[in-house]
Amino acid sequence: MELILKYFPQLTDTQKEQFDQLQRLYQDWNLKINVVSRKDIDELYLRHVLHSLGIAKVQTFLPGSNILDVGTGGGFPGIPLAILYPEVHFHLVDSIGKKIKVVDEVVNGLQLENVKTTNARVETISENYDFIVSRAVAQMETFVHWVNGKIAKKSLHDRKNGILYLKGGDLTEELKVYRNAEIYLLENYFEEEFFETKSVVYLPLKYKGKEK
Repeated sequence: MELILKYFPQLTDTQKEQFDQLQRLYQDWNLKINVVSRKDIDELYLRHVLHSLGIAKVQTFLPGSNILDVGTGGGFPGIPLAILYPEVHFHLVDSIGKKIKVVDEVVNGLQLENVKTTNARVETISENYDFIVSRAVAQMETFVHWVNGKIAKKSLHDRKNGILYLKGGDLTEELKVYRNAEIYLLENYFEEEFFETKSVVYLPLKYKGKEK
């Protein structure tokens, strides 16, 4: 918790309590359904929670905006972001049912009213979103194909709607076809060694098709 407060000191009492509950909730559920490695459970706030919140250092989400979390796994980055932005709507999607079950239990335990979940492949989702977030579930080209047609036409934010993707390592080759991609090094926001090779990639996407 100290790690979260170090970088996000303006949290409300409710947000502090919700972030504080994450460790217990994930430890309890991980014993039943393994969604986080044992090593990562011990460093949950560094490797999962703060890492997820790296997106918030790059983009502030405005009240009423809609965010899609693709391949959310155990609920990252969606759940930490939903705690940080209680007036933003988050849709967490994963094709693996047992992972969504854990997410549902954590969401219920935290009493998060701004999160909905779907156990499905993202290609089957028919709604539109301001931003699509994820943590390195696929190569960028594959990911763009998955989420094609899911971007809302109207931008609520100064930044154009698109993808905010947590990625690690050298991204030069992977992103060479995306000349409009912007890379934000998380070591510029967080001083912990874990973030030295981590980035947030922003890729604007054009609206396609009719608004759903």
